[in-house]
Amino acid sequence: MSTPLPPVPAAKPRPLSDARYSERIHFVCELAERLHAYGTTSQRLEGAITLVAEKLSLECEPWANPTGLILTFSDPLRPPGESDVTRVIRLSPGDNDLARLVETDRVAEAVLAGEMGLAEAHAALKALDVPPSYRSRMLLALGYGMSACAVAGLLRLPWMEIGVAAVNGLLIGLLVQFAELRPRLKEGLEAIAALMAASVTLLVASYVAPLNQNTVIIASLIVLLPGLALTNAVSELTSQHLISGTARFAGAVTTVLKLGIGTALALYGATMLGLEPQVRAWRPQPAWVEAGAVVLASCAFAILFRGQKRDYPVVMLAAASGYLISRHVGLALGAPVGIFLAALIITVAGNAYAQWVKRPGAVIRVPGIIMLVPGSASLRGLLTLIQQQDVGAGNQAMLAVLNILLSLVAGLLIGNLLLPSRRNL
Repeated sequence: MSTPLPPVPAAKPRPLSDARYSERIHFVCELAERLHAYGTTSQRLEGAITLVAEKLSLECEPWANPTGLILTFSDPLRPPGESDVTRVIRLSPGDNDLARLVETDRVAEAVLAGEMGLAEAHAALKALDVPPSYRSRMLLALGYGMSACAVAGLLRLPWMEIGVAAVNGLLIGLLVQFAELRPRLKEGLEAIAALMAASVTLLVASYVAPLNQNTVIIASLIVLLPGLALTNAVSELTSQHLISGTARFAGAVTTVLKLGIGTALALYGATMLGLEPQVRAWRPQPAWVEAGAVVLASCAFAILFRGQKRDYPVVMLAAASGYLISRHVGLALGAPVGIFLAALIITVAGNAYAQWVKRPGAVIRVPGIIMLVPGSASLRGLLTLIQQQDVGAGNQAMLAVLNILLSLVAGLLIGNLLLPSRRNL
């Protein structure tokens, strides 16, 4: 009877110290590209890349902005200037994708722990580039409709307004998915979406029933509003990332302008066609509608931020907590205090989650502040300025935006001081 052969041990990943200089540079560049694409802000991206490069025995000086990266590498074991390599990478502005961010973080952790070689890491990261399926695209479109419906419910609008906002949100979601397949459409996406949402709202108000006109339009466009971008821009500016913060701020303002242009075109078109939309200010819904809207909004943002299914409860809890803290504390102590405290608690909770669970704190931080950001206030101020031609009313709305931004950023800054983040993610 033959003696069984001993099992062959699995091949261990090659130590990072044995990896070629070019391989280590390539891995850091790919990691930086993905963190940028998945919505990481400049200061967090630069901090994370610097730490990863140190673990790989590289000296790296990163420079990140919303549309690109400049990464300069050198080998600390070789004379200065002999091994310098600079990579300039042109990128599109990133979008929040929590599932891919979590997976990218997992791969980076495995590489740094010696559990995965660089070749395996490249393969694992390339596997993330699978295009979204038809089902996932339709789910994202549904998420737009759910978020618009939820925001209308949070504002306690009548059922007619909630229904119109939901239909507008769904149409915008389908338009966004269509634009993903038609890149040339992306440039004017916000203006077209606003034109469509405002036109539907004006037609309903003219021929069906009176509506809270501007509020319905804002609820319909809520996902396209750049409140998170505005918050990230001010956060980058306070972190002395001046060029990145300025560029992101300019991009956010441009998005608001495009949304305003689309809405204004619809309003002028209705005037030229002789439509007379009936406007009312009525918010009759009971408290339970707002409670249901919080749950619906939390679920919608879990979908829109593309969280992993296992993270849905965490994402939904973070989104609901941020809103409820700001809402109830704001009623007791004032809106700025509520927003500040909500941002502070969410930031600390996100950093604690990252340190204890070893997963990116963005899983809690991003959905936790999404319902605090000042996107709707910025668009409302622009619409007021266009419709009333009243600079004073527009300035008052802009001041409200500034107050929200200052409260939010103060909460984020102090939260990071109370409990630092893990590897900046």
